[in-house]
Amino acid sequence: MKRIGFLLSTALYAVAAATLPAHADAFLDEAKALVAKATAPASAWDGPTAGPAIAKGKSIIYIASDMKNGGVLGVEEGVAEAAKIAGWKLDVLDGAGSVKDQLAALNQAIAKKPDGIVVGGWNPNVAKMALKKAIEEKIVLVGWHAVPKPGPMPEYGIFYNVTSDSDDVAKTAAMYAVAKSEGTAKAIIFTDSLYQIALDKANAMKAVIEKCAGCKVVEFIDTPLADTSNRMPQMTFSLIQKYGADYQYSLAINDLYFDFMASSLQTAGKKGDDAPFNVSAGDGSVTSYQRIRTGNHQTATVPEPLKLHGWQIVDEFNRAFAGQKPSGYVTPVHLVTKDNIAFDGGDKNVYDPQNDYQGHYKSIWGVK
Repeated sequence: MKRIGFLLSTALYAVAAATLPAHADAFLDEAKALVAKATAPASAWDGPTAGPAIAKGKSIIYIASDMKNGGVLGVEEGVAEAAKIAGWKLDVLDGAGSVKDQLAALNQAIAKKPDGIVVGGWNPNVAKMALKKAIEEKIVLVGWHAVPKPGPMPEYGIFYNVTSDSDDVAKTAAMYAVAKSEGTAKAIIFTDSLYQIALDKANAMKAVIEKCAGCKVVEFIDTPLADTSNRMPQMTFSLIQKYGADYQYSLAINDLYFDFMASSLQTAGKKGDDAPFNVSAGDGSVTSYQRIRTGNHQTATVPEPLKLHGWQIVDEFNRAFAGQKPSGYVTPVHLVTKDNIAFDGGDKNVYDPQNDYQGHYKSIWGVK
């Protein structure tokens, strides 16, 4: 009986051993296919082709979560470009990375009685009463990164939330780590729970790494974006000391975390292209492009087309002013590495799709 039991257990072990690599290989193949698709250049316009003529004489206010955030700044630049073409007045208020300042900016904006307000990258759940007041004043609300998912947000009175699908962005960043590591990534994940979109993205990355049989989440770290300059240098050095070779990948919800890691990595004797390989699931800042281009402690970013999103925000406002439905447009996910960075406009350090989105929106609006 013991002999039969031994043979049976050995056979079962052999079956399991044969099966697990097949599953692992299938997930690795899935990761590589997703990365190949996400790194392809975006040249064809896939957004709206019809809509109302541009409304005249409108005023909008962009309330930024934090103008130190490169993503928030990039969207504001796109809004400014599009508003100028539309002939609209634009004001910008900085929420300075705190709920208190974001609420103060919102109340200040409502008092100015604009035609529209942009919820630029901050959580509307902290401002339900103020947003309700804005709706009562017949102010149109459009979000950018207000919540993780694109689309209308009737619970806050927000006409449309402009964003790429954050789950797809996060999954792409984590799948890149899976593909690059050949299914062995050991990753530390950085997030900021002040923002629901950041927490959701981090959890989505965590789920991907945990699904990879040979990968491991080494640590899940919640640290505020607004204080990265103070926290990240010492934290980086401490993590290297603590985990050593087990710290292979950083997966962050925003490039800002990596702005303040380089000096500590250099002090620890790390070359620019050594592990930990830093991968961001957010924004694609100018500094992230510079790091990726030069191989300086960042390997990849999943940028959003920030200026395009700014133009889309103006288009969504225009549809609301005309009493029409939102466009429903969701920009596809794009992954930038050193291998494809030249596709994004040569030496420009920003993801700005070469699909003539400005021309398409001008055509819809009937302006030149």
